[in-house]
Amino acid sequence: MALTLGAIILNVPKTGPAAEFWAQALNFTPAGNPDFLVPPPAARPTRLHLDDTDRTHLDLWVDPSSTIQAEVDRLLALGATRVEDWTYPPDADFVVLQSPDGTVFCLIEPATPQPPA
Repeated sequence: MALTLGAIILNVPKTGPAAEFWAQALNFTPAGNPDFLVPPPAARPTRLHLDDTDRTHLDLWVDPSSTIQAEVDRLLALGATRVEDWTYPPDADFVVLQSPDGTVFCLIEPATPQPPA
């Protein structure tokens, strides 16, 4: 294989505050450039999901050692907000939030199948 997914680029109004939020939210660290964030060494690989009905966003899987509510509370304390106008299915296993600069992302319950580490 000649290609690997190298990075996901988020268009944000100001990189400094966005880098601070995402570094804290994901436990990532700056890599050389403070706007380039890298995951912890033991992080699971990122999958690429294709969807023809949804807008581009991040899906963040809640680690089984935590709960979705604990992570919602933690991210709200970091400045995230709930996306109130999102239409959820009756059996939703996710919560939709947005970062302080408006980037939409989902928190997914631990029961969601995850790729092996």
